[in-house]
Amino acid sequence: MRDDDARYEAVSSRDARFDGEFFFAVVTTGIYCRPSCPAVTPKRVNVRFFVSAAAAQAAGFRACRRCRPDAVPGSAEWNVRADLVGRAMRFIGDGVVDREGVGGLARRLGYSARQVQRQLTAELGAGPVALARARRAHTARVLLQTTDLPVTELAFAAGFASIRQFNDTMREIYAGTPSELRAAAAGRRGRAGAPSQGAGGGGRSAPGGIALRLAYRGPYATAEIFDFLQVRAVPGVEEVRGSHGTRTYRRTLRLTYGSGIAEVDEPTGPRTRKRPPAGLVCPAARGADGGWLECRLRLTDLRDLSTAVQRMRRLFDLDADPYAVAERLGADPALGPLVAARPGLRSPGAADPEELAVRIVLGGPPERAGELVRAYGKPLDAVDGGLTHLFPTPGELTGEEVAEPVRTLCTALADGTVVLDAGADRYAAERALAALPGVGAKAAAYIRMRALGDPDSGDSGDSGDSGDSGDSGDAGEGGPAGERAVAGAWRPWGAYAVHHLWRAGLLPAGELSVGGLSACAGALPGRAEEGGRGREAAPVAAAAPVG
Repeated sequence: MRDDDARYEAVSSRDARFDGEFFFAVVTTGIYCRPSCPAVTPKRVNVRFFVSAAAAQAAGFRACRRCRPDAVPGSAEWNVRADLVGRAMRFIGDGVVDREGVGGLARRLGYSARQVQRQLTAELGAGPVALARARRAHTARVLLQTTDLPVTELAFAAGFASIRQFNDTMREIYAGTPSELRAAAAGRRGRAGAPSQGAGGGGRSAPGGIALRLAYRGPYATAEIFDFLQVRAVPGVEEVRGSHGTRTYRRTLRLTYGSGIAEVDEPTGPRTRKRPPAGLVCPAARGADGGWLECRLRLTDLRDLSTAVQRMRRLFDLDADPYAVAERLGADPALGPLVAARPGLRSPGAADPEELAVRIVLGGPPERAGELVRAYGKPLDAVDGGLTHLFPTPGELTGEEVAEPVRTLCTALADGTVVLDAGADRYAAERALAALPGVGAKAAAYIRMRALGDPDSGDSGDSGDSGDSGDSGDAGEGGPAGERAVAGAWRPWGAYAVHHLWRAGLLPAGELSVGGLSACAGALPGRAEEGGRGREAAPVAAAAPVG
């Protein structure tokens, strides 16, 4: 949404679909908000719009305490875009600026620090330092409201270089000292007798770790994503507890400063923010307008908090824009019935891109990857239920005793021939993967979709590779122009189209090739009703890749 008048209409109707897509600030109060803020709509003349929270903060506005604009889902645009700005935003979200500075970010992107600063400022109204600062401030607020950590320890855990910098930043962004913010959160919990309803953090300090609420926009097909993860859970690294509807996904995490265990609960019912009266909401925004997943993180080093949160968000695809996906795919006569049958279906990413790549290339059921974990993974200091190890790093899988093609892949990952970090060049990574002996184009495309979080997918000719695939299979040569048009019509949401087809049993599990998509699309019109009515009868996950 680029037009300010259209943005103001979204603000006037409190349209939650645009939370995270832009922010608005009120010059008379000095506060910035999310579009769905329940406060009285300000006059148009007093409103300014910003692409990022960091830009609003840089302009001197502080965060609204009522709608907590810093806690909204991230913009899906950064997952779609493959240019410098999109890649930079993914790197910043993964904590690269905090760990390596602007120079490290620029080196990873392959541009000068000055060019990165100029591009981000031009598009977002804030440079990498300001964007990282906004991220640190949000992490600090979550820690203040969910833990009993001493403020001094908390400041450094959030990534601040000094106590003075921490105090100044919190006053500037939240109009209060850290102690005041903590006291206010405790007061809200005491009055309500329950955790606060903000989407960014739970209102308690959980004995099992830091309690968080991972916000998402629009409808969210929770059961489907838990199904997907459950059948692919690698023993020792992942597990899913509980019965359908009340499950908890658990996994170990290898992070920059230490390790951790993450737990995410399957909601037992709708979890949405209290909406304003129906007359104040535009008709298109009524219905499921977002909610959150309950998450708990136990970390050996709290400096990893924001990175761990971002990785779990990628795994559960929480920054997706289901409205844009439904608009694009729902217009296709073949996919429309499937999209309507499963609103909010997500395309799961990966908590650890290199781990996922190893699992895909290894192939076979999850138990096969579990054997690799037991042989090479680092044991946890204390076994936690079914969680016993961290997944081995690529450097630990380069020995002669490791079978091909896993050893070749891990050697390439360890020496930098293949790069799968958060802001990696997806096209370059896919080409490099496909060129490795025993990997091939099909596995490379799947890794690109999940490990690199590409919302598009399919062998659309981007990689230019179609070599042998060994154990992982091969996408083969690109089809005719008509077949390519099938995948092109679903762009940039091809990954979601694939998941709809997998769930309906209309595309072989793990199939991404244009030929497979074209054949499937040709069969869909006559099978759409069957796909919606008997979708659970085709257990797509049973034959799906281990990743």
